[in-house]
Amino acid sequence: MEEQGTRTRRRTAPTKGDLRERAILDAAEQQLNSTGGASMTVATIAQEAGITRGALYFYFGSKNEVLAALVERTVTKLRTEVDAVDAGAADPGDAVRQGVEQTARMWREHGTVMRTAVELSPSVPAIDQAWRSAVVALADTMRGVAERAGMPSGTAAEVAAALVWMTERVFYQAFVADSSLDDAAATLTRVWLAALGITA
Repeated sequence: MEEQGTRTRRRTAPTKGDLRERAILDAAEQQLNSTGGASMTVATIAQEAGITRGALYFYFGSKNEVLAALVERTVTKLRTEVDAVDAGAADPGDAVRQGVEQTARMWREHGTVMRTAVELSPSVPAIDQAWRSAVVALADTMRGVAERAGMPSGTAAEVAAALVWMTERVFYQAFVADSSLDDAAATLTRVWLAALGITA
């Protein structure tokens, strides 16, 4: 029994490959933050990660594959946090407020990644797939919030999807313009509450 438990612990710990992949993604995000994506190459990502270009190619076939994995990591975190907010919210209004704030926080902490996702989605299918899957998942979570607020199921799905896309665009524009994400969040919260018929 003890030996089996040891094997289980080994499987749950990050492998050397997991740590190397994480270091590559961290390096790519750092480079997005410092110099932007235009000057980023496989070579510059590898240099930032402290590995050779050949070692990076063992994990990713191109710069766009690195960026797609980085977007996937970021949106997975966002989806997890919004789902947790929804599960712990006292009522639909609370879920809306906290969900918008969590999204604003992700834009504050990972805005360059999320901006890259928006801008490269039209031309990089893997990034588009990761980004759209996140939007669909978030819309599904918020559909449940809308239904709890009293909206009919079909209408709730349509309204939630439209509001999630609107939220993406408003935060993107605020981030690009370097304007207040807090102001954007306040506006979005008012719009969400009004659209769902929730008293502010």
